[in-house]
Amino acid sequence: MGEPTRPMTTPYLISALLFCLPAFSQDPSMFRGNPQHTGIYEAAGVPKFSKIKWKFHTDGQVISSPAIVDGTAYVGSTDGNLYAVDLQSGTQKWKCKTEARVTSSPAVLGGVVFFGSYDGNFYAVDTATGKLKWKFQTAGERRYAAKHLHGSLPAGEIMPDPFDFYLSSPVVSNGTVYFGSGDGNIYALQANSGALQWKFKTGDVVHASPAISDGTLFIGSWDSYFYAIDAASGKEKWRFKTGDDPDAHNQVGIQSSALVSGGVVYFGCRDSNLYALQAATGEKKWVYNNKGSWVIGSPTAQNGKLYFTTSDSGLFHALDAKSGAEVFSLKFLWPMFSSPAIAGNTLYLGTQDGKLVAIDLTAQKLAWTFQTDGSRQYGPEYTKPDGSPNYETVYTENFYDNMVAGVSKMLAIGTVLSSPVITGDVIYFGSTDGNLYALM
Repeated sequence: MGEPTRPMTTPYLISALLFCLPAFSQDPSMFRGNPQHTGIYEAAGVPKFSKIKWKFHTDGQVISSPAIVDGTAYVGSTDGNLYAVDLQSGTQKWKCKTEARVTSSPAVLGGVVFFGSYDGNFYAVDTATGKLKWKFQTAGERRYAAKHLHGSLPAGEIMPDPFDFYLSSPVVSNGTVYFGSGDGNIYALQANSGALQWKFKTGDVVHASPAISDGTLFIGSWDSYFYAIDAASGKEKWRFKTGDDPDAHNQVGIQSSALVSGGVVYFGCRDSNLYALQAATGEKKWVYNNKGSWVIGSPTAQNGKLYFTTSDSGLFHALDAKSGAEVFSLKFLWPMFSSPAIAGNTLYLGTQDGKLVAIDLTAQKLAWTFQTDGSRQYGPEYTKPDGSPNYETVYTENFYDNMVAGVSKMLAIGTVLSSPVITGDVIYFGSTDGNLYALM
């Protein structure tokens, strides 16, 4: 492992007691609500949409999912800032500037916000003031890259993947903060000082977010392996190999973050499969194939059912969590990267045409839909009469530069890549139109 990297500012003291809180807290203080990434919120939610409570505008895209603690929402933007927003008024409390886009979803504990930036630094800032506590420098961020990516030309050129939207979002447990990096490492830092406890090297970019359960960290890498790592020591417990695609380079690697529930770890993969593995051993329980469509969002489980979404096929699936047998599915016309969230009997998820949809899980049907500002303004230009995406007007040439430009055009629609967070009777989520929305 070598010598630990020193934090770049003076260490500070946080009571160890604050880092021994139960895994589940009342506030959704980290990605997917807790270290297990359940995506289930003990809240009333919004079974019936009534109004926009407020919207907060940034100067970039809000790909980050908010963390909510003590009346404040913390969220990143591609304008390079992490924002603290008052939950009641929707007004800015403070912002913390980094040197690159912030697409990591923050974690909050003990009066500190933890998050990563594309500038290659991992930050810890004070929740009250936004002032830096410490920062840790990784070996550098990068996106997943491969030759002939998604079949684009020139075939011999190594291309960064424009669909690699997210940075790894941290999880905090037992005084340690864990996250993955584009440098291929998984890091464990002391939460009170930023000192390196251990790092674990994988074979490629790690932008999935780690989940922790029973002292084990679960995370996938773009090297096509899913790892179980001892959270205390950084030693590998087991690894699981997903599929390969050496020709097209678009059906390989793990972007999805894991869910741990009932002794099983669930995650999606670009090989178009949703996997269910025994958490203790890595043994495959079942696999659900999505016929060529990526599974990017994190799954969620409730009452014996597992819920997840797909990309190109635009499907929402409900499976039997034990067997992987399909219970029901709903067809949406646009891809979904946002991870679903549940409050009560309603599930909420974002779509790439700039909508937040609510699904009544009891009735197994759509309850309501909300359209972002970007979707209202720009959606018609890139949408066919039947409501499906008009890719022909966006991707006009099979060349890498055209693909990058096309992705940028599609994000102008106000795509919801952020995952919804629910507290009380309000839903919070970000959009690529630059807004953080609060819906009631």
